[in-house]
Amino acid sequence: MFDKPYWENKLKDQRFINHAVINGKPYTARSGKVFEVVNPASNAVLAQVTACQAEDVDVAVQAARNVFSSGVWSAASAQQRKTVLQRLSQLILQHREELALLESVSMGKPVQDALNIDVPGAANVFAWYAESIDKLYDEVAPTPPGSLATITREPVGVVAAIVPWNFPLDIASWKLGPALAAGNSVILKPSEHSPFTALRLAELASEAGIPDGVLNVVTGLGTETGSALGLHHDVDVITFTGSTTVGKAFMHYSAQSNLKQVWLECGGKSANIIFADCQDLALAAEKAAFGICFNQGEVCSANSRLLVEKAVYSQFIAMLTEKVAAWAPGHPFDSQTRMGAMVSSAHKNKVLDYIARAQEQGATLLTGGKSQQIDGVDNYLQPTLLGAVTPAMSVWQEEIFGPVLAISMFTDEDQAIELANQHIYALAASVWSDDLNRAHRVAARLNAGTVSVNTVDALDVSVPFGGNKQSGFGRDLSLHAFDKFTQLKTTWFQFR
Repeated sequence: MFDKPYWENKLKDQRFINHAVINGKPYTARSGKVFEVVNPASNAVLAQVTACQAEDVDVAVQAARNVFSSGVWSAASAQQRKTVLQRLSQLILQHREELALLESVSMGKPVQDALNIDVPGAANVFAWYAESIDKLYDEVAPTPPGSLATITREPVGVVAAIVPWNFPLDIASWKLGPALAAGNSVILKPSEHSPFTALRLAELASEAGIPDGVLNVVTGLGTETGSALGLHHDVDVITFTGSTTVGKAFMHYSAQSNLKQVWLECGGKSANIIFADCQDLALAAEKAAFGICFNQGEVCSANSRLLVEKAVYSQFIAMLTEKVAAWAPGHPFDSQTRMGAMVSSAHKNKVLDYIARAQEQGATLLTGGKSQQIDGVDNYLQPTLLGAVTPAMSVWQEEIFGPVLAISMFTDEDQAIELANQHIYALAASVWSDDLNRAHRVAARLNAGTVSVNTVDALDVSVPFGGNKQSGFGRDLSLHAFDKFTQLKTTWFQFR
């Protein structure tokens, strides 16, 4: 396990790419505009990165379209694409430390999490989709004698993937893995907070053998670069992970342009329900702490609403308070740190405002609620528990994206389900019960894309991830992700 001085020394020599990558080459915005990327653990500027505008997006889209039409990747054999993506997966692991460092200094997460969870996870996603390419079969439909109808999948064309700052490399892999495996050309737009792993990934993709123009990375602000992709008439698909507000904007962009497909994975406010018949409340408390503190609570599917049955409420809250104490923030380079810095001082202040407003509205501060200074920088937040929260409070209704847990009490199963489901979001939920009948019954009644029973936020590349309601309607991961990046063609043969 590497210690803090090790990472500090690596940071001194780390290269930060400050250009976009279009058609396999470094690209600088024609306008000369740039934006600063800041390390939230030090407030130091890491780099000034080129800010692509609509004219630059045009260049990227044209490069992607040209290479798609050429067939050099879109018409390549399944075995060819498989070999290249497997090589990319291996290169990600070979550059594991560099990618982990870039993730950590961009958005503040513990470098050990990036090293041991994020980077290997991204490599695994590329490997998994590489392996699935030659295992997908097309269909033959039942037709009258003298005819044959085939149903085949074809790549959609040019895909624009817009990803957030909280898991920059992982979520990029969720989009790129199936999109590239299917034969599409992709334009990846990372968050302005965390562009570096996307840019390094483009270089590694080229080294792996992905042809120029198949994977382009455009950097810039969402209001400029992102909207230009959404409004572009030659982008066939938008796949987006981020806020519900921005997701709705992409729906408008599609209607205003070419009716491109839009696949959204948006906000969440996931409920974690603790029933009194849970026989391991200590484990439930440990997982509840993990569910709100991991990645500083900057997780769309974070279990940010806790519902506890009245009979065990006091006992469980005492256990939970003890468990969250182990998540005290620390410097991202410290090997013992479980929770690092918030992504920016502005975001930290936004979360503090939510905590203050919750108390003004009648919530009880049980623990935490303050920022903390580490190495002279106060972009850290204590894990925060808020009791006596009602559904009318903003801390219950709105996605906070921080280590802030809104807690409520329920008396019976029906009330728990009503509290969980009466929300604009429906991304994930967790249920803790050792009654098998109840576990099945409650899971079936919860409106969520993923229901985790006796755990929290269960996730694997083999199962779909996404939500319902205003959490969006796209699904990342699993073989179902190919649905976003392929289109069905029926070919009917009439025999003479």
